[in-house]
Amino acid sequence: MKKLLSLFCAVIALSACSTLSESALFGGSECESKLARDFMANAEDRVFFAFDSSAISADAAEVLNSQAKWLNNHEDVKVVIQGYCDERGTREYNLALGERRANAVKQYLVSKGVAADRISTISYGKERPAVLGNNETAWAQNRRAVTVVDLI
Repeated sequence: MKKLLSLFCAVIALSACSTLSESALFGGSECESKLARDFMANAEDRVFFAFDSSAISADAAEVLNSQAKWLNNHEDVKVVIQGYCDERGTREYNLALGERRANAVKQYLVSKGVAADRISTISYGKERPAVLGNNETAWAQNRRAVTVVDLI
């Protein structure tokens, strides 16, 4: 019973601490967390794609230009580009399409001077939707690539 009470008190104490970041709790440093927040404050983290496409649109290029500028100013930071799709299509097809989207973003950033070895990619296909729904509004939000500051 004492152990359970001690564990409960420890959980309460940690949850009340407002200065301990999630990154620090899971092995990252507070500095890394600040970099991720700075990236989010200065560059949008996601671009969207047309149905069944991995082509970079003019709107996406604008977002990626701000990402490239930030990354070129923070040369020690690595990122992961996550590719996603809407729910239509097979799992296998969407994994491949998500990979093409992530790679298209990577190639765009490389073309803007970001070193290729600082960018990794992963495809989640249709497995992690941002928005649930069976309509064009939901699908449009799920056809995306998200740039995440790599905190590892």
